[in-house]
Amino acid sequence: MRPVPPWLSGGGPTWKKALKLSIHSTAIIDKSAELADDVEIGPYTVIGPGVKIGSGTIIGPHVYIYKNTTIGSECVIWKSVSMGTDSQDLKYRGQPTYLEIGDRTSIREFATLNRATTENEATRVGSDCLLMAYTHVAHDCRVGSNVILSNAVNMAGHVAIDDYAIISGMTCIHQFVRVGIHSFIGGGSRVPKDVAPFVMAVGNPIMLNGLNTVGLQRKGFSEEVRLELKRAYKIFFRSQYNISQALEHARSELKPLPEIKAFTDFIAHSERGVII
Repeated sequence: MRPVPPWLSGGGPTWKKALKLSIHSTAIIDKSAELADDVEIGPYTVIGPGVKIGSGTIIGPHVYIYKNTTIGSECVIWKSVSMGTDSQDLKYRGQPTYLEIGDRTSIREFATLNRATTENEATRVGSDCLLMAYTHVAHDCRVGSNVILSNAVNMAGHVAIDDYAIISGMTCIHQFVRVGIHSFIGGGSRVPKDVAPFVMAVGNPIMLNGLNTVGLQRKGFSEEVRLELKRAYKIFFRSQYNISQALEHARSELKPLPEIKAFTDFIAHSERGVII
């Protein structure tokens, strides 16, 4: 059984219950919203049109879900979160756009998540993510699954963060930047270029700080994979090769492991260039 969230305790007669649905009497819910039978909604929350909320999800007090937002199952949306609001892109002219949240994702206090700019497109956050307080996910961003965004991470539009990445607090990410899988970015960083998979980066100006060795060990990567990724790191970031030369050496000298392919493909297709 899930623990009862603090805003539900002592609810008493102020709660309306239909089946297992718990909605505080002060909540305002648009008639077009679709809620699973066991969703819980806290005091003074506003849920607008076109919102869909999956089974087992808990919505805290004073949450604002403007419109066209889908939230998966067993998520927790904490107090004063603002979601599904219009894009802050000046090109946005009111066309239908969306926000999509996966399952089991937790979004903490005062986070803000905007819908996309482009018509019929969506800003997306995956499953099993943790978005801490005051994070901002801008229009057309794509956040993978098992991602952690620490307090006050701010993403500009069209940022892509791949699975299992960890972004430390007070980090600002430039528009169209991509952050690779299993990477780690230290706190207070400014990220103007892509961050390769499996690496650590920190600072302003930001610089690489080696392979994310501890993170890879914790995730159960084999010694063979870690050693081969270390070789790839040296070829790309600790040699005199340019990117084309490094790709040629990596493809001829490294074992054809899936992780190596992910590493080299990311760098080969980077449009903004990668942090070194």
